[in-house]
Amino acid sequence: MKFSAFANCSLLAVASLLAGCANNQSSSTPDAVATTPAATQPTTLNIRFIDSDSIAAHYNLAKDFQEVSIREYSKLENAQQSKAAAIQKLAAQIEEKARNNGYLSEASYNADMTKLNRMQQEAQTSMAAMQRKSEQELMELQQALTDSINSFIADYNATKGYDAILYRAAGVYFNPALDITKEIIEGLNARYNKISDTK
Repeated sequence: MKFSAFANCSLLAVASLLAGCANNQSSSTPDAVATTPAATQPTTLNIRFIDSDSIAAHYNLAKDFQEVSIREYSKLENAQQSKAAAIQKLAAQIEEKARNNGYLSEASYNADMTKLNRMQQEAQTSMAAMQRKSEQELMELQQALTDSINSFIADYNATKGYDAILYRAAGVYFNPALDITKEIIEGLNARYNKISDTK
């Protein structure tokens, strides 16, 4: 699973932070800059980054949700194959019966064709409903995963005090020393496993 939404949020957060810094600097008068020593010093941001792919691969909740996704897609595929097989079987029976002059009237042939058409329509309706339900469940799981990660990072940063924690995809280059992915994954798993054990 990808966390493109996280990367977008990170970019927006950085843009807002930089825009805020720019506004603060542009609003200063030349006299204020000259008389305020702090204004002449460059602002240093305390930033760290995490890798979303690593979190997806190693966070147990993400792995559990991935298994749910695979089961959902498998269930949809099996249902589609089952319905397609039933439709093909009826179509073959109609064709065989027509070839062997098994229909005594056009009305009986039309009745079977109506049945086949109804079966196809019902299959399409059923599959569409199953797909919508599956997509809704997966969206809810994705939101739960996003909320879990964001909540943990907020709690984690309350003790660390970083100015920003970005996803690796939000930038072109980060100093590897700023990578806290392993620490975040360990914290996420410790919290998730503790919750799972108490259920």
